[in-house]
Amino acid sequence: VGHCHPDIVKAAHEQNQLLNTNSRYLHDNLVDYAERLSKTLPEKLCVFYFLNSGSEANDLALRLARQYTKHEDVIVLDHAYHGHLTSLIDISPYKFRNLEGQKEWVHVAPVPDTYRGLYREDHEDSVTAYANEVKNIIEQAHKRGRKIAAFFVESLPSVGGQIIPPAGYFQKVAEHMHKAGGVFIADEIQVGFGRVGKHFWAFQLQGEDFIPDIVTMGKPIGNGHPIACVATTKEIAEAFAATGVEYFNTFGGNPVSCAIGLAVLDVIEKEHLQAHATEVGNFLMKLLKEQKIKHPIIGDVR
Repeated sequence: VGHCHPDIVKAAHEQNQLLNTNSRYLHDNLVDYAERLSKTLPEKLCVFYFLNSGSEANDLALRLARQYTKHEDVIVLDHAYHGHLTSLIDISPYKFRNLEGQKEWVHVAPVPDTYRGLYREDHEDSVTAYANEVKNIIEQAHKRGRKIAAFFVESLPSVGGQIIPPAGYFQKVAEHMHKAGGVFIADEIQVGFGRVGKHFWAFQLQGEDFIPDIVTMGKPIGNGHPIACVATTKEIAEAFAATGVEYFNTFGGNPVSCAIGLAVLDVIEKEHLQAHATEVGNFLMKLLKEQKIKHPIIGDVR
């Protein structure tokens, strides 16, 4: 919402003057913020965990998926990056290929890129073809006695080249995952909060009938302040709580972070930033497409 936005600075300052404490002490801001966030998401995603960074959020998403499914393996897209914790380097081909390589429990699916990928715009059904690649990975894993816990994907793969997955791809992949007893995790850390313009969440570009099982948030959530969130379903949260090992994060969801989170949502709404993103995005796309006609070296505009 902009560097040193006065509304954000004011919200942080006012809450700082009143109270900031760890989250063992109950505070209304956390509940108010969870309530506000829930209004932006499908009803099914109604349980929220607050954390300090996107990496923490993705690590927790992994734990939730494994606890709920009782499976271990994870499918990710090629070139993916999901964070800097050890657990996330392990599921980030962008990183692990330069480090210790691919772990046995990690499976890499091709990026659903219809411009440069395996199946392109001229393919009769690239959506099904890319989703079948995931289905094949599941089948191969089952033959080796392995079970898939999650398909972990950025709603718009960013490090992989700002790829916009073809509509319907997530639905088909989720179907294969659910049949295999796994869950679908949408990483919205870079692309959430109205940045795609048309929708508040990038996964919504896939269509109204698609709802992930877990959504992770970070980066723009606090306008630079360290706050992050995991949203999930009641069933997954209950399976996680059933271990008896409660989830606790000292500063995740502290009063100041939540005051900032609320202020960010206010600014997005008040300044019509989602509509602004659409407008500026369309304007840029139009001009860049004109350049594409002029310069054959430009192959695609995203």
